[in-house]
Amino acid sequence: MTQTPAARSRKPLVLALLIAAAIGAAFIYVKHTPSTPEAPEAGAARAAGPGGRHSGPGMDANATVSVAVGTAGVADVPVIQQALGTVIPNYSVTVTSRVDGELMAVYFTEGQYVKKGQLLAQIDPRAYQATLDQYQGDLAQNQALLKSAQLTAERYKRLFAKDSIAKQDLDTQVATVGQYQGAVKADLAQIDAAKLNLIYAKIVSPIDGYVGLRLVDPGNIVTSSSTTGIVTVTQTNPIAVTFSIPQAQLASILPKVRKGEVLAVQALDQMGNAVLANGTLKFISNEIDTSTGSIKLKALFDNPDEKLYPNQFVNVKLTTDTLHNAVVVPSAAVQLSSDGEFLYAVKDGKAERRTIKTGPALGEQTVITEGVAQGEQVVTRGIDHLRDGAKVDVEKPASTDKAATTTAKPAAGAKSE
Repeated sequence: MTQTPAARSRKPLVLALLIAAAIGAAFIYVKHTPSTPEAPEAGAARAAGPGGRHSGPGMDANATVSVAVGTAGVADVPVIQQALGTVIPNYSVTVTSRVDGELMAVYFTEGQYVKKGQLLAQIDPRAYQATLDQYQGDLAQNQALLKSAQLTAERYKRLFAKDSIAKQDLDTQVATVGQYQGAVKADLAQIDAAKLNLIYAKIVSPIDGYVGLRLVDPGNIVTSSSTTGIVTVTQTNPIAVTFSIPQAQLASILPKVRKGEVLAVQALDQMGNAVLANGTLKFISNEIDTSTGSIKLKALFDNPDEKLYPNQFVNVKLTTDTLHNAVVVPSAAVQLSSDGEFLYAVKDGKAERRTIKTGPALGEQTVITEGVAQGEQVVTRGIDHLRDGAKVDVEKPASTDKAATTTAKPAAGAKSE
């Protein structure tokens, strides 16, 4: 294809522009490239990645790190299950009438503490007294008839022995004696029932406890079929707390309860700080709640000072076991990583990273079931700057001598914080 003169004249110009652009790019690259090689420490820090604990930019891998330590000890540590519980009365009774009649009087004040057997109310007893008198009259009549029949039967026996009367007459009289004996027994039973109704006309407290609001006023007719009741009595000393735990914890509790072991329970306030009462586990439900996968328990507490009150929410601590002579370390030493829990132990002036298994916590101490032995030193402060094998300088505790100044100074070689 034949090119025009204009196209041939533009070729040198385009070539010159491309060469100039290449020279400019080379100049910019040379200007922004450092002339000195990268330090090995900086390269290692960059390899560790951003936020690395032991090799951040500018850190010397051989530097000595100042740390505070604690000593692994042994202790008896309780194994505790925690739950949210509800306070309920040990007994709660709705007092109702067992007979029908007019409520004549009420002998309690709302909120009053009452004793078992104390008179609470009185139902009109006159109808029941009249019935009792009637049954007693019937009894007297039947007892007289029985006495007469017995005497007649004795005479018939003597006459029959002399062959003066027929055997049929004697048998009839003996049957009459039995009839009156039955009537007397029926009268005695009716008298007992009438006396019982008179007792029921006096309504007494079935338990020791506090009465609630009066539900029926004097002058109203009450019936034995009513479920409303006259008043409710609740027992608050002792008092109970119900709570639930996951079904997975049942295996560690049920065998102990079945053997009759006493498991201690604490009731704490809503914040979980103050202990309100100490008690014992008394009951485990006979079934698991399928909707929640938990099982209900009940504990009983002495409550003389009434720190526990019905329907109060409390935090519950159930002690299921005790780990004897368990190795414990300060909780501040225990760290968590993507590989699990670990800590740094101090050995021969160097930090040694240990993978550990932990148990329950007791205050500011944590049980270590694997990875640390009694008496070993573990790092509690300065962990962020440590790596496995790093040299450490253990801070010395401040002097407790009376001659020391009031302001504690850091020990030699330790960092001020």
